[in-house]
Amino acid sequence: MELKTRKPTELELKLIELLIDKSSLKFPNWKEKLAVSEMDDGQMGSLTLLPNGYYEKKKRFAKQVSEYEFLDLDGVLVSAALYIDDISGELYELDIWKVNFEPLMKININD
Repeated sequence: MELKTRKPTELELKLIELLIDKSSLKFPNWKEKLAVSEMDDGQMGSLTLLPNGYYEKKKRFAKQVSEYEFLDLDGVLVSAALYIDDISGELYELDIWKVNFEPLMKININD
């Protein structure tokens, strides 16, 4: 499977870090090699997470470990959830869902 990968943006990293902190799990040095691939979700912002910087065939969906909600710039509720892989226990997916199914305008994290 060939995915178009890139480095995560600063806001994506901040959101993933918040979600990791909310979970009870630890991912040492997760930022070092992390690459992402945008998912076909209507531009809501969901990402396949590639903790080693590339796609691994043995990845398998597992479970949600944390969730965070925020309002987009247009005031619409957005839910972000972090999922881990069932085999390795590594980061798997950042699922972002804007409740009206419109494209995400901006990740909004309240510090």
